[in-house]
Amino acid sequence: MIKKLLIANRGEIAIRVARTAAAMGIRTVAVHTADDVTSLHLKHTDEVRELPGKGVAGYLSIDALVRIAQTTGSDAVHPGYGLLSERADFAAACETAGLIFVGPNAETLRRQGDKVLARVLPWTQACPCSTVRTQSRVRQKLTRSLTHKVLHS
Repeated sequence: MIKKLLIANRGEIAIRVARTAAAMGIRTVAVHTADDVTSLHLKHTDEVRELPGKGVAGYLSIDALVRIAQTTGSDAVHPGYGLLSERADFAAACETAGLIFVGPNAETLRRQGDKVLARVLPWTQACPCSTVRTQSRVRQKLTRSLTHKVLHS
């Protein structure tokens, strides 16, 4: 069970994660850069730590985020959405540091970051998949239907 969660994001996303964590009895740590010191998300967590740098660049410092998670005694890191949520190297750094990454593991993120592999992967896992031909027919029918609705409404 997660006891303390570092939220590696800012703004409304961080607020939502913090509220959910609080409702689950999980303590939270917010991060911010110097130019975000008055951001609203900082008022919704149990602890606050400053990141190096300014703006978005500060929130992309994987080393700093992992270090803050470790020094605050966090056992998990939530990347929020965007920024670091799809970065396999961030998930791997958390895993290496013994932190729970709240999201897909590094290997899954790597696979999904490769568009060709991401399209082939479901077939290799015996997932029910439509063929390109079927997808094309569905797309054509949908386009005809939407075009008809637009032209005749």
